[in-house]
Amino acid sequence: MKLDYIKCHGSGNEFVMIDSTRVDLQGIDLAELSRFACNRAEAIGADGVLVLCLKEGVYGMRMFNPDGSEAEMCGNGIRCVARLATEIDGTLADEFDMWSGKSIYHISRREILHADIPTFGVTLAVREVGEPNRVIPQLDPQLQWRGIDVGNPHIVARVEEIDYDHLQSLGERVVSLKELFPQGVNISLVKVVGKNCIFVATYERGAGITPSCGTAMTASSTAMSLNGDCDFEEPIKVCNRGGMVRCICHNGEGLTTQLIGNATYMSEGEITISEEGFSFTTKREFDEEATQYSNFLKEIEVL
Repeated sequence: MKLDYIKCHGSGNEFVMIDSTRVDLQGIDLAELSRFACNRAEAIGADGVLVLCLKEGVYGMRMFNPDGSEAEMCGNGIRCVARLATEIDGTLADEFDMWSGKSIYHISRREILHADIPTFGVTLAVREVGEPNRVIPQLDPQLQWRGIDVGNPHIVARVEEIDYDHLQSLGERVVSLKELFPQGVNISLVKVVGKNCIFVATYERGAGITPSCGTAMTASSTAMSLNGDCDFEEPIKVCNRGGMVRCICHNGEGLTTQLIGNATYMSEGEITISEEGFSFTTKREFDEEATQYSNFLKEIEVL
């Protein structure tokens, strides 16, 4: 069996994307497929596998981590899946709904970030979990955390400087705290670098430290707005090692945050599934999109 794939990224968060509306994936072990596809040493290499789905006339997304676990939501990934949906279905308007996990998300085409980079926004309902500025001694006796649920769980702490070795140790440590986080949790450290401008580094459950995490940037911008470090109703520039997105946090009848960023294609190819296992072939590189995104990174001075 052969599966067409597109390798793509949202803010440097790389994925292998498969369209299940055109091929029957029944019988395929998607967890095993993800473990293969995400392998950077021997396969395509990515931070996860995205599957475009169609259920009862509504497009949706399933997302699998490199360890094969399935995530409820992926903010960077759903923008890429939304782009693919609009390309295969000309009836979709500039605003439409998509599902992921058990939730429905509002998607919109947005003003471009740079040049001709396809840009989409997704609105996430946000819920604060637990007490604000909570100290978790088992993780770190000094850091103060906000628990933020955006369809998947996050804890966010403001720091003066990002220490990736410390972040790695926090991510490894939290795995053992089953009594506090039975479903696991994503961990973000946030540096406030200016007015409505933050830098976020995240350890993702099931993936480790990645260049970018969309739901973490959503959770982090919300947490900083609740802290008073950023402003509600104003665009927040959220940078990371993979690039930059804009977040707009709203605090009305409930918390919502809109995540706005790129949906960039990197390459496309074919995955072959046989009795021997998985193999892949790259057929095309999207060089022009790569150049545009590289120029965007230079413009925002992330690198």
